[in-house]
Amino acid sequence: MKILSRTYKFGLIAGLLFTTSCDDYLDINDNPNNPTEAPIAALMVNTSFESAQNTFRVGSFTSNYVQYLASPNAASSSDIMDEVSYDGTWASLYDAMTDLSDLMAQAEADGANHYQGAAQILMAYNLGLTVDAWGGVPYSEAFNFATITPSYDDDAQLYSEILGLLDAGINNLSQETEVSIGNDDFIYGGDASNWLKFGNMLKARYLNHYSETGSYDPNAVLAAIDNGFDSSDDDAQVEYFEEQFNPWANVAINNANLLLGGWISEQFIQAMDGTTYGYDDPRLPLMVGATDEGEYVGTENGAGRGNAPEQGARSTLETGDYYSSTLSPILMATYFEQKFIEAEAAFTIDKARSYDAYLEAIRAHMSKIGVEQSEIDAYLSNPEVAVGADALTIDDIFREKWKAMFLHPESWTDARRYDYMYEDFTVPANLNPALNGQFLVRLVYPDSEQSRNGSNVPDVSLLDPIFWDE
Repeated sequence: MKILSRTYKFGLIAGLLFTTSCDDYLDINDNPNNPTEAPIAALMVNTSFESAQNTFRVGSFTSNYVQYLASPNAASSSDIMDEVSYDGTWASLYDAMTDLSDLMAQAEADGANHYQGAAQILMAYNLGLTVDAWGGVPYSEAFNFATITPSYDDDAQLYSEILGLLDAGINNLSQETEVSIGNDDFIYGGDASNWLKFGNMLKARYLNHYSETGSYDPNAVLAAIDNGFDSSDDDAQVEYFEEQFNPWANVAINNANLLLGGWISEQFIQAMDGTTYGYDDPRLPLMVGATDEGEYVGTENGAGRGNAPEQGARSTLETGDYYSSTLSPILMATYFEQKFIEAEAAFTIDKARSYDAYLEAIRAHMSKIGVEQSEIDAYLSNPEVAVGADALTIDDIFREKWKAMFLHPESWTDARRYDYMYEDFTVPANLNPALNGQFLVRLVYPDSEQSRNGSNVPDVSLLDPIFWDE
């Protein structure tokens, strides 16, 4: 992956970020007779960067649902799976998708098919984040001035749109171009070959989401993987820089300043420290902070910190760890995730391939976050992990994937496809009584949508599944 200089990155943001096109769907005060058209370079800066930011924004609440994080306060709304209006995240997703719609149109008009292809892949990515959280959402009528109350498209139809965008993006990036993507690309620095791999990896991800439906085709998933990432060098990620910290680092910094956040769930700590599975995971100290006494102590979801006298009595995100250092990347799509997808897709048709992919996924994640080779070898030789192809279960794959996908919103999709069946995984204390003892499976629509577009907003509850969650 091509890394942009930090100074150049900051200059791009400062000079171009605020010249991007206005939000058609969310800003009803735009004047269509006096439009502002941003150049494709400015749009690429904004959308590649904001796609990473949106990964964090969605992950900041899904990480409580899959019990990576827990609130230090008892009965906190995000912890107990209450109805929460994520208006800001919804707006950020639509801001990015509106700019991507403009980028696709301008790139097509300019004959810049590589820009168009990258924009189509990022549109699929942001639309996927949105659909997987809320289900049916506005799309076909969302990005023009024809209406300020766009209709909601069906979630299954939107998945067809996501896959169509990926196919179109792959096709555009496969062609010659007279306008190459430049350093305005925060993800790959203009490398079209990596964008092609990214598109195929995402195609495998979204095809794999059909696993509980009659439309699931594991061979199609594996075919996409064959054209996806070759190693962790291909990962789709945004590197942060001194003028713009990784947003998880900001959570850690704020927590240290007593604006509490980033507390680690007891469920995650116990899965990593040997309590749940009977063996230690060497990744734990690289992912989360220890207490002042050097111990790893989680917080029970929904129960809060109880009588903990000080911050140090619980583990939290800390600067210096892989995911929450100031210059850490936000991971959008990775080789290790792709290998877990491969392990799942191959499980019923090629057990040997599934097992090899499972082991390689663990190895790739451990290497990614800096585990020593001797510790990697020891973990992968543990008979509880190295179970052999014949004894491998789908539970093994989902367990290890849950560990590796720390803080990523994709983990909530996995949890729902897996029916939250991780070992010793229980609903949080003080659970929202409307859930009747069950885990939530979707978000309710934001208050902003209820007030401005209420006649089109679907009537759903937290227990109404997304179409792929059968």
